[in-house]
Amino acid sequence: MSLVSAFRELFEPILTELAADRAKVPDYLAMIKPAANADHGDYQANFAMALGKALGQKPQDVAKAIIAKLPPNEWLESATVAGPGFINLKLKSAYLADRVRQIAQDTRLGVTPAAKLRTFVIDYSGPNVAKPLHVGHLRSTIIGDALVRILRFCGHTVIGDNHLGDWGTQFGILIYGYKHHRDEAAFQVDPVKELARLYIHVRNLAKVTGEEDEGGGEVMEACRAETAKLHAGGEENVGLWKKFMPACLEMLRPIYDRLDVKIDHALGESFYNPMLAAVVDDLLAKGIAVESKGAVVVPNAKGVVPQNDEQQAKEEPPALIRKRDGAFTYTTTDLATIKYRADTWKPDAMLYVVDARQALHFKTLFANAKRWGYDNTEFQHIAFGSILGRDKKPYRTRDGGTVELSALLDEAAKLGLQGYEASYAERTTHGHEVAELSPAVKREIAETVGYGAVKYADLSGNRTSDYIFDYDKMLALEGNTATYMQYAYARCRSIFRKGEIDETAFHAKLPAVVITTPQERALVVQLLKLPEAIESAATEYLPHHLTGYLWDLAKAYSVFFEACQVLKAETPELRDSRLVLVDLVARVIRQVLNLLGIRTVERM
Repeated sequence: MSLVSAFRELFEPILTELAADRAKVPDYLAMIKPAANADHGDYQANFAMALGKALGQKPQDVAKAIIAKLPPNEWLESATVAGPGFINLKLKSAYLADRVRQIAQDTRLGVTPAAKLRTFVIDYSGPNVAKPLHVGHLRSTIIGDALVRILRFCGHTVIGDNHLGDWGTQFGILIYGYKHHRDEAAFQVDPVKELARLYIHVRNLAKVTGEEDEGGGEVMEACRAETAKLHAGGEENVGLWKKFMPACLEMLRPIYDRLDVKIDHALGESFYNPMLAAVVDDLLAKGIAVESKGAVVVPNAKGVVPQNDEQQAKEEPPALIRKRDGAFTYTTTDLATIKYRADTWKPDAMLYVVDARQALHFKTLFANAKRWGYDNTEFQHIAFGSILGRDKKPYRTRDGGTVELSALLDEAAKLGLQGYEASYAERTTHGHEVAELSPAVKREIAETVGYGAVKYADLSGNRTSDYIFDYDKMLALEGNTATYMQYAYARCRSIFRKGEIDETAFHAKLPAVVITTPQERALVVQLLKLPEAIESAATEYLPHHLTGYLWDLAKAYSVFFEACQVLKAETPELRDSRLVLVDLVARVIRQVLNLLGIRTVERM
């Protein structure tokens, strides 16, 4: 049980007794949070103001009455009223010491499974497989992977589903390029590389005349014609699609491997294509969809099908599920996907980790799914902002092109190696003993630091916000970065190496913890907040709650490290106690970074 849960359990019967409306008790309990100022206490209960207003009493009087009703316990040192009715709560140091030793003996670090276990389907990454992964796929992949890891750690059943774009115009581009511009010898040697070249080549041909996927022009018109033949079941184009798919999927694998992302299923648009006609027929049969001007639409929530652009601007748009020419839409595919997922995995919730610009599409999709009968399923659009360059415009290459993920990760690893080499040179210059590492170990460090920096930068802010992609800030050894967290971990591990501690024996008979300084106490309190941080990240689908926790932990550890001798502590008992804290800090950092999909290294 987390500390905040313990406090809520303590106050719940008192609030239930006093509250005029017992339905409000959970809201009051949610007002118990870590104290903003540690000088005032460890936690703070802010419900007396709201409760006092409901009862028509002064908040200070309500707060005093609540404190007077607190039952005897062995862990609360003090509860005092401050300001307009805040209740400051301070824990006993002996209780903190005993509690932190308990979590040090726990492989889950005090984190218990969620009280109500659920089944989630998480839709993330979702690239168009005809082209290499680029920076536009980064956020969905990283955020989605973090949520999968976090929810699984909380005990939930999680199915990760990579909804691949494998049936659209991008394959018309490849087919057109293969028929007219392929290098057969190159294709035989390396089909992955040749298909990537063809895709870029055809898009560049289109760009010369200002053409885009949805625009006019001979090249894109020819590509759309090839797509239509594919969708119509044309033997030649279906054959080419089948020929290309293994190479297209192979383009994805190395990037997912480098990012350490493993997605359970990869069911693309082509998988759902045979199901689309039945979706439309069922919606028509149930009176949910209607025919309109030769097309089939699902009216908006008000039952309105706007008749003109002016009316549509005032109303939520309807969902077009079959065009006049008989073609289906993304909405049709998404509804078929919902039905398949519900029938196959029976999830309690479906989360879609997709760009915030798709908000209206998902709002409409979820409303229609519920009208179709999936009203007991939680649907969430896990929206995220854009990646920007230093100019605060969409992040691109110097010549204005899209940044491929392979190039982005190559650069991150290169800079990670440069950072290690610079640190190595500085430490040796100052006379520090630094182990000489093999090229393979250096490469592992470079990749761990570089890739971790990219991931952490993405996850360290609220996912709904845009962020600026800046390698210098990402790889900084100061501030809230993966590099700083990885360094803090390595520094903890170096203490055990330097002290020549037999870790097996140390963990087999874990020493007692004693708290003798404010710095030790602050570190212990922060370590004990781990379950709250994980619960918050899981329930709100916000990974940055974990990076915020890590930042607070790293700062508390830095203050502790500067103020408290470990290996040269005044007594053997104090030395061993502080070693427990150092070891636990390392384990917590490693565990939280793992939940974010970031690795650690023993030396930096």
